[in-house]
Amino acid sequence: MRIFDPGYSITGPIFTRLEMERVCRAVAAADSPRTKAGVRQVLRVPAVQALAGHPDLLALAAEFIGEKPIPFRGTLFDKSASSNWLVAWHQDTALPLSRRVADTSWGPWSVKSGVLHAIAPGTALATIVALRVHLDDSTETNGPLRVLPGTHKSGVLTHAEIQQLADGVAPVTCAVPIGGVVAMRPLVVHASSKATNDQPRRVLHIEYAASVHLGPSLELAVG
Repeated sequence: MRIFDPGYSITGPIFTRLEMERVCRAVAAADSPRTKAGVRQVLRVPAVQALAGHPDLLALAAEFIGEKPIPFRGTLFDKSASSNWLVAWHQDTALPLSRRVADTSWGPWSVKSGVLHAIAPGTALATIVALRVHLDDSTETNGPLRVLPGTHKSGVLTHAEIQQLADGVAPVTCAVPIGGVVAMRPLVVHASSKATNDQPRRVLHIEYAASVHLGPSLELAVG
């Protein structure tokens, strides 16, 4: 576990360009739910499953959430000239669950691509880390991830609190070469702008948990 934890890290490149091209082809050939921003449920793709279990990724996830991290969700973010979008400052607070529970610390509830989700409490989100594997070079001009270091330590924030932090904390731009990895806690405040050129920015966002069991009758939906 990290002694000093700003809520994110940048590592790599871990993978070669050829390895990333193979993953891209595998995801493109799979029948997975697609959104404007990319493709959901890509952890079901065998090539992505294999990547998620790579020893270097497991070791990186373990630095944040302890030994034996479990990959439970994968999403491809695909920003390009034909699908260019921005994301305002926010935290990632929704988790996929196998069943609904009567626990007031969870919710509101929703269904996305047929999977039950709920806004999670900070205690649960502290056991999660996302590894963003870069399938293309992420540069200053193709809409890279930006983070506000240390903001995960404040727990789940309101919109007003997030805006206040965005006004007072210096952002860090995560420009990462192909094959590199950004590790990010879900509660670190982050954003991304629209790309200002035609260079694609594809990122495989794989989330890991310390355990799929989050409490009585609370279990992550894996896939």
